[in-house]
Amino acid sequence: MRRFNFSLVFYLLLVFLSGVVVGALSDRFHATRSVRARNPFSPEEMRQRYVEDLRSRLKLSDEQLQQLTAILGQTHDRFRELRKKYGPETKAIQDAQVDKIRAMLNEKQRAEYEKMRQERDRRRQRPGH
Repeated sequence: MRRFNFSLVFYLLLVFLSGVVVGALSDRFHATRSVRARNPFSPEEMRQRYVEDLRSRLKLSDEQLQQLTAILGQTHDRFRELRKKYGPETKAIQDAQVDKIRAMLNEKQRAEYEKMRQERDRRRQRPGH
């Protein structure tokens, strides 16, 4: 009877530990894929994939492909101009937000906030962001 109890406890513990290992590995795999999925391509790569998707699915002719490329280029230029036009205004809004957040924080929190902002700025400067 005692041996039966020991075997039962051993197998239950083994099943439990197996679940822990599988759960940990699954979590790690999911986290890795989720982070990678956030921004896997540069803007130029995304544009190329979009053009290729439209070309293949819509069966675009060479003439249509040239027109599409021109349309996307013009749209890109218009967005760039818009960002240039409103960039200073949006920067002022962002700066006001940062100032208000700094004002509500204590000294220790402010130091950590500045560290967080620097980390974010470094991430943004990497290619593809």
